[in-house]
Amino acid sequence: MAVTFPEAPPITPSGSSRHALEVRTPSRTVLLVASAVGCAVAFLAAYLLFVRTAAGQEAENGVVHSAQATGPSTVDWAMPLRDVDLVVLLGAVAVLVLALALVRRRFALGVTALVLLATPLVAAQLLKIYVLDRPGSHDGYAVASHNSFPSGHVSAATAVLFALAVVLPARMRTWVLAVGSLGVAWVAAATVALGWHRLSDTVGGCLLVAAVVCAGAAVVSARRPDGRRVPVLATVVALAGPTVVVLAGFAVLASATSEAAQFVAALVLAGVSAVALVLLVAGPVRKVNFDPGRTRTRLSR
Repeated sequence: MAVTFPEAPPITPSGSSRHALEVRTPSRTVLLVASAVGCAVAFLAAYLLFVRTAAGQEAENGVVHSAQATGPSTVDWAMPLRDVDLVVLLGAVAVLVLALALVRRRFALGVTALVLLATPLVAAQLLKIYVLDRPGSHDGYAVASHNSFPSGHVSAATAVLFALAVVLPARMRTWVLAVGSLGVAWVAAATVALGWHRLSDTVGGCLLVAAVVCAGAAVVSARRPDGRRVPVLATVVALAGPTVVVLAGFAVLASATSEAAQFVAALVLAGVSAVALVLLVAGPVRKVNFDPGRTRTRLSR
């Protein structure tokens, strides 16, 4: 005769245990909101310091003048960017994002990635054309005075990187952002070398995309189980880190004593700032579950 035993009920944490776990777990949503606010404040700081002050205008116009006077052979490493059709590239990336989402059977995740791709690009154009302006300067440089802040090329490169990072598995996200930040750095430096954009334009493009991505991540994170502990150090870094990058770039560029020094400094700062800003945001977003169809899962896979 077979002897059967009653099946033990599943062990579930008590209410007090769940509460203790929530208290000990850092709140991802708070960190994401802090990152979004930090990037938005840094975006405004970059515009005010570089575009609206005489010191910022003089330093950046010197860089543009140097870029226009530099022969093509000096910046041949940047020439491939001239051959890139941005519209075609963005269309190809959109198709790739949807294809990856379908392969992973996560169509809603693909739509989210496309929203995060398109939103900052539209915002960049609206801000550049209708909201922000560049006052005329009287520093003696014969450079275009139309507003180019933020850079559409750098915004596109950064948005493409984050869209791919969102649609790919979360275990790959940190590596995708780390390696991809080098590509964004090249685009940022190349636009400066070709005389298309100023340093502030490239920094503004990165910051705008980062702010939108962090804000979107905060929205989806708030719909999921989250911890209650505020990670103080990480929150301070998220709030202040982007502005520190802007202030450091302004201090270095403004202290350059010649056009040649300004040009080299702007190239280096454009690349370094792009990497720094992408990595600052990589921490808060690296494990966010962006799939709107899976509201009960806190971490992505």
